Amino acid sequence: MVQLAADPALDHDSDAWVRRLSAHGREREGAVEDLHALLLRAARFEMGRRKLPAGVAGSVGFDDLTVQAADDALLAILAKLHTYRGNSRFTTWAYKFALLEAAAKARRRPWHGRELPLEADGWAQVLEDRRESPARQAEASEQIHAVRDAIADVLTPHQRAVLVAITLNDVPIDVLAERRGTTRGALYKTLHDARRKLRKRLAEDGLALDPEGPRAPGSSQGRQDDA
Repeated sequence: MVQLAADPALDHDSDAWVRRLSAHGREREGAVEDLHALLLRAARFEMGRRKLPAGVAGSVGFDDLTVQAADDALLAILAKLHTYRGNSRFTTWAYKFALLEAAAKARRRPWHGRELPLEADGWAQVLEDRRESPARQAEASEQIHAVRDAIADVLTPHQRAVLVAITLNDVPIDVLAERRGTTRGALYKTLHDARRKLRKRLAEDGLALDPEGPRAPGSSQGRQDDA
């Protein structure tokens, strides 16, 4: 086997990881086992930060999801090993793969086997949850009705389903992408186009209102990222 020259850009430990994972036979097998153990610890840490809502654990618990996250992270790292440039320690670089995989699986798990809510049935609850004066309640009601009417009038069925699912019903974007057979990037584009249409329509109606809302209290999906 041809020995790789040491990469001067890498610290000693990172260079050792890359060398072992790029080797063959038992040396590589040992490195893969060590890396998987590291990824398990990372995934377990991330899972520990997240708790499944009561009643949605199903047949796959956090232990199984942790192993799945570590397995998927390992495959991703081995596939992208050639892209590692040493901008951070190898273990830090690898750790992030497991964190992202665990976070994604934790987000998806509560939606396993559930029908995705794609209709805007939550407007009344938004109003009920507001703790404001009667005057502000009336103003909020007018704004909500304007947004609801604009969603129905100017958006395509696909744009409407994506906007409502993500911003009103808190469906994780990766779950929605999986169910609709598309990508996160395509959904972000759909969301952008839908908001642009709504802003134009609301401006024509004399309302300077962010079409991401009104949203249910605690909603964060409109700004959801990878973790």
